[in-house]
Amino acid sequence: MKNALTILGVVSVLALPGVAFAQGGGAAAGAATGAVGGAIVGGPVGAAVGAVGGAIVGGIADADRREFRTYVETQRVEPYRMNGDIVVGATLPTSGVKYYEVPARFKVQNYRYTVVNGKTVLVDPRSHRVVEIIE
Repeated sequence: MKNALTILGVVSVLALPGVAFAQGGGAAAGAATGAVGGAIVGGPVGAAVGAVGGAIVGGIADADRREFRTYVETQRVEPYRMNGDIVVGATLPTSGVKYYEVPARFKVQNYRYTVVNGKTVLVDPRSHRVVEIIE
């Protein structure tokens, strides 16, 4: 049974690039991040589950990234400064950081954006975790 689950996990991970590509760059980034996190926690099966979850979550599509960055720059949001590099999965403090609504035209739901160390990031407002860095 364990071998069957391992094979299923590996096959699922290998099939994901097509799924991620169909959903845009945000999904690809989400799938990759989810796969790595899932693999750390649950091995091959965890990687498959994490990648699928990450792809479903998505973010800003590659085609919209430049427009979104330009939008954020025009808003002159209050940036947050933290020690070290900002990475996907980092948890931001519950106070001292201002979170902003993502305009509907970018088709991102349930997330907010902010600027940390000069980088625009999407954040889950419930957990304050960074889900995507928009570069």
